[in-house]
Amino acid sequence: MRDSKSGFSLKQQLGRGKKIAGMTTTIAGGMRTAKRIGAFREPPREKLPRYIQTFCRKMAGSFGVKVVPVEPVPQHHGLWVSNHVSWMDIPVVGSVSPAFFLSKAEIGDWPIFGKLVHAAGTLFIQRGSGDVGSVATQIASFLTEGYSVIFFPEATTTDGKKIKRIHGVLLQAAIDAKVPVQPLVLCYVNKDGTLSEELPYYGKLTMKASIKRVLDSKDVTAYVLPLEPLDPNGHTKSELTNLLQKRMQDGLAELHARVLITPVNVPASIL
Repeated sequence: MRDSKSGFSLKQQLGRGKKIAGMTTTIAGGMRTAKRIGAFREPPREKLPRYIQTFCRKMAGSFGVKVVPVEPVPQHHGLWVSNHVSWMDIPVVGSVSPAFFLSKAEIGDWPIFGKLVHAAGTLFIQRGSGDVGSVATQIASFLTEGYSVIFFPEATTTDGKKIKRIHGVLLQAAIDAKVPVQPLVLCYVNKDGTLSEELPYYGKLTMKASIKRVLDSKDVTAYVLPLEPLDPNGHTKSELTNLLQKRMQDGLAELHARVLITPVNVPASIL
């Protein structure tokens, strides 16, 4: 049955409703777990990663996205980076990485979500007039304290076919803290082995429209491939940025070759 005015079918309604119910159940479960382990009082960061990974895997699953590491993902300390395709990247990356996410401080004041973000040990960045250098200093401090951190160096989302020019300013944190840079790449694949067009959130697509597309998607797998870590020792920020750019470009091409029926062919010169 289809609504003649909206073109919206009952099947779509049921599908969306099921996913929204799953998401709600996952959030409620996360809140219960956070309370049980005392994360609302003081996030136990030393043992939080395994809880976060379980929560993120369930959250991705509630949207119908299965997360599959193509190779075992290392769980060592460092500055983690990933390519950026969608808002779904957060639960996908969070399901395999031991790193904590960064957030603007004001998000911690949001109702419900803010409490959960705090309980997840999220590292809050105090921004001042766009001072990225200050953010790098704060990240270096987190890393020195033993907290792994993850961010998306492309600074924007893409269609998932390539790695855009990455911004290496925050890589200074790895140099200062003397920790490795651990890159990983991800892609969203349909059941027929093609890249998903529903999961990418980029261009002029609104968040509302993107959420609807994800809710209506079916049988999507998020493949994650960890890459060889980069040792920042002896490298300048510029050198480290160039090394990471190539490693992520080559890594995404390898991932596509391994999981797609027809790999995406993107010239290396297109960033």
